Amino acid sequence: MAVDVTNPGPEYLAFWRARHVCTLTTPRPDGTPHVVPVGVTYDPETRLARVITGKNTRKAANVLAAGPDGARVAVCQIDGRRWATLEGRATVRAEPEAVADAVRRYAERYERTPAPNPDRIVIEIAVDRALGRA
Repeated sequence: MAVDVTNPGPEYLAFWRARHVCTLTTPRPDGTPHVVPVGVTYDPETRLARVITGKNTRKAANVLAAGPDGARVAVCQIDGRRWATLEGRATVRAEPEAVADAVRRYAERYERTPAPNPDRIVIEIAVDRALGRA
């Protein structure tokens, strides 16, 4: 079910604020999907979803392999019959301010601060499509 990305509605946004494990799907260089569990934060005002990870992970490598314009990706979460997917173009950010902001957002949503990681980066997704039934 398509959701208006510019006005997704209160239930949809509440679902993205609640604590849920998500999946991130990135394209491998051969085009096959790589799906892994992640924590995701979503800022509906800027339409940015963020995933914190290490710079040497396969998901980061997949996004980087797509080139400077980034990779088309999807993040999804499920809770019983409720589900939500955000799609968009992902790029990698390593600037300390971007990483700190993403860690703060993660700690807020998941109610725990991740352990320090000097290799941490952010996969930032410019969301242009939303689906779901929340």
